[in-house]
Amino acid sequence: MSNRRTFIATLIAASFAVGGMSSAIAADQVIKVGTLKLMHGITPYFYDKFTPPGYKIEVIPFETPTDGKNAVVTKSVDFGTYGLAAATLGAAAGEPVVIVAAQCNRGMAVVARADAGIDSIKALKGKRVGILPGSTQEVVILDRLKQEGMTVKDITPVRVSFSEMASALERGDVDAYVGAEPGPSISVGKGVGKIVEYPYTTPTGTVNMVMTTHADTVKSKPELIKVFLKIHQQATDYAMANRAAFVDMTVQKLGLPAKTAELAAPNVELTWKLDDDWSKRAQYYGAQMLDKKQIRRMPDYGTFIDASFVKQVK
Repeated sequence: MSNRRTFIATLIAASFAVGGMSSAIAADQVIKVGTLKLMHGITPYFYDKFTPPGYKIEVIPFETPTDGKNAVVTKSVDFGTYGLAAATLGAAAGEPVVIVAAQCNRGMAVVARADAGIDSIKALKGKRVGILPGSTQEVVILDRLKQEGMTVKDITPVRVSFSEMASALERGDVDAYVGAEPGPSISVGKGVGKIVEYPYTTPTGTVNMVMTTHADTVKSKPELIKVFLKIHQQATDYAMANRAAFVDMTVQKLGLPAKTAELAAPNVELTWKLDDDWSKRAQYYGAQMLDKKQIRRMPDYGTFIDASFVKQVK
């Protein structure tokens, strides 16, 4: 009888131990991260390699920058990466969006049909140009047109999502587009399109996508932001130092041919740093949006861009 009681007690103790282990596993904090279906939004897929014990990453892909921004505003995700334009639109409208890190520079290109005879921005006059409203590319191309003495009235803008631009060019729905990688490299790789230019000559420079969170997270979960940005920094540095891994992940997650990903990689600079020069370019960008009446007022950059967390990342 004594042995039976001992056996039952052992089973109960083991049951509690297993239950405790299950609770510990279930206690892992899930960090939801939204990203775009673009090559320069690939960094979150490397996060698992650098996530510390006690945390788990869930990556949620979005089709448009506005979708990603709205997910941050509604707290559907803890962090979201998308273009500076969408973030600026949200902050200018009083939405609780805070930039806590950069995501990527570059990643843009003006692409034309190879047989369209378009060799410059000026040659876009009278042409159908695919542009995604509310994107960083929209503001950049409007600034480039201004530099060339043109306005959007000199072209016929056609609303096209980034993922559809290469197909729209191939079908002949547009004569050119202002796209995001890997779209430009898909067009070039197929021989359908050619690069008119990489539009980095405006004061905005190469600034493109940002990493954001909700203002409430900044106030109430600063430690979570520190943990997350360390993951983001390590994943970014790893992807940029390991081109093969960067290309392989792009092929895996976006379903691209390896040659297309290889072609696009040099036009994508994954990054995480926020410095004074970056902030200056971002504010210039906001001024351009205000000038073009895309926003009614400038964001409060004192709270919209919070570089304090990045400065703590070593």
